[in-house]
Amino acid sequence: MNDSTVPADAQRWVHGWRRLVLDAGMLAYPLVTVPGVLAHSSGTAAVAGCAIVAGFAVAYVFAAFAAARRSWPRYWVFLGICAVLFAAVLPFAHAEGFFLAAVVVSLAGMSLRRYTLVLGALSALAALFVPWVVWDSGPGWPQAVALFFTVLVVYAFGEAVRANTALVEARAEVARLASEAERARIARDLHDLLGHSLTAITVKSTLARRLLDTEAARAGEEMTAVETLARQALTDVRAAVSGYAEVTLAGELARGRELLRACGVAAELPTAVDVVGPDHQELFGWVVREGLTNVARHARATRCAVTLSASSVEVVDDGLGGSATEGTGLSGLRERVAAAGGRVEAGPVSPRGWRLCVSLTPVEVP
Repeated sequence: MNDSTVPADAQRWVHGWRRLVLDAGMLAYPLVTVPGVLAHSSGTAAVAGCAIVAGFAVAYVFAAFAAARRSWPRYWVFLGICAVLFAAVLPFAHAEGFFLAAVVVSLAGMSLRRYTLVLGALSALAALFVPWVVWDSGPGWPQAVALFFTVLVVYAFGEAVRANTALVEARAEVARLASEAERARIARDLHDLLGHSLTAITVKSTLARRLLDTEAARAGEEMTAVETLARQALTDVRAAVSGYAEVTLAGELARGRELLRACGVAAELPTAVDVVGPDHQELFGWVVREGLTNVARHARATRCAVTLSASSVEVVDDGLGGSATEGTGLSGLRERVAAAGGRVEAGPVSPRGWRLCVSLTPVEVP
């Protein structure tokens, strides 16, 4: 993964003070190797051994910087130099030279993550038995224990970094999906809310224009209704954007009755909504809004009926039978109904007309 694709929170883990402290802490091992060089070498040999340890420390710093910058070719070069210098210091430092193996294996674990613990265990065994066999100084317990547990800590730190990175990326993905869902909700609500209001405004404006010369008083009433609808549309838009769009079944039936009247459609709408439970009234309100808006827009119907029951709502007209393609409004309605555990049936009826039915309980097939 490139740095450009790693979230900022994860980069603070990878490149922040935790990584700096860990890298700096590894320099303690070259320091504790120097006394071993001085204990087992003298004169020119001691100077050579100390120089090798110093060169190891410098190569380690360059390797750590290369790994932090994801410069892997340079990392491998300096890691190889560290491995060679570790082997070179053993004749001068004996068992204490294996402290440098902890640094080498920890560095290698940055790119060989799967094999880190295996390399650490093998290196610990070497630190335990090589001094015993080669220099007859007994098992190198301190070096073996320090080496293995250092590798274990570095491995655990690397896993924590990877887990934190995955967590931050998952959190960013959740936020992105939530944002997309919110945009989809606003688009659906705006369509459903404004589709009804703007259709009513269009119908009433056309009616007022036709009545202007013959029935001025009624034309004024229609334009007043247009103003009311426009204000309500503005309120609906604000509600949709803020996430509190309020739709009621009784309100939609009242609006629908007025809309159908303006369109010249005989309306057979329920006068009471008590048969529908409170939990379903908002959803059924959306169904009535979508169904009656489509009747006003497309159907060219003369009659329209809405039938309510405790678990279903049906809108039927005697118009042209709807359109061949499913529009945004019906698609959004299907999403709402599916979320409530129901299903939508929409299609032409014989001999003519269109039927929209939403049922919240399975329909038994005869």
